Amino acid sequence: MARTRYRAYKRDADYSYAFGVFPTLELLHARPGVVREVLLSPEGAENQGVSKIMELCVRLGIPASVDGKQVTRLSPKENCYAVGVFGKYSTALNPSGNHLVLVNPGDMGNLGTIMRTMVGFGVKDLAIVRPAADVFDPKAVRSSMGALFRLSCRYFDSFDEYLGTGPGTDRRAVFTFMLDGKEQLPAVKPDPGRPFALVFGNESSGLDDRFQDAGTSVTIPQSSEIDSLNLSVAVGIALYHFNQFS
Repeated sequence: MARTRYRAYKRDADYSYAFGVFPTLELLHARPGVVREVLLSPEGAENQGVSKIMELCVRLGIPASVDGKQVTRLSPKENCYAVGVFGKYSTALNPSGNHLVLVNPGDMGNLGTIMRTMVGFGVKDLAIVRPAADVFDPKAVRSSMGALFRLSCRYFDSFDEYLGTGPGTDRRAVFTFMLDGKEQLPAVKPDPGRPFALVFGNESSGLDDRFQDAGTSVTIPQSSEIDSLNLSVAVGIALYHFNQFS
């Protein structure tokens, strides 16, 4: 039996969930210190990933219990074999690292996909300007496939706050991605040895005109037959381009 009866996720709660075997494994590997408990479904008894979870929990001294009712009640998807319960935590951005800055992101799926893409291209610091989606929402965690746990994330109340208090911003090159950006992405190259910040706006409204002068404004060339690229796709293209120079 589980030691605690957990409730559906609330943003103001001090804990959240990683739904699924792979996200739970990522949680155990990357942030074992924040794991409170792992709940397992009896239906996953033969799953190799579940076996790895159980081995890790024993080695790390983390409680693990088989509780199919809680797993079914908490998980929004069928065939969920594991739920990692973890305490929310705070992280600091690396002052010498490259940053991705999201201004008012609203879609949990996009946010999770972006976090996974960041890890794939080696950018491990995410700044988010409020109001914004919640990185600890289980929807975002699952969409990231647990990549969240390999990132440092920090929220800011405004972009100016990020510029004023963000680590290393005095020497960081800022690139703002806009449909009417002054530079086309293929022609943009970061300065060697100088950290950069890639800045993207909300899914529906993007960045407003003031961001033209917040750094080097950049546009991703695209067909005139669409109005814009999906945010997570645009971020992926930018990360791939900048990764070539790292």
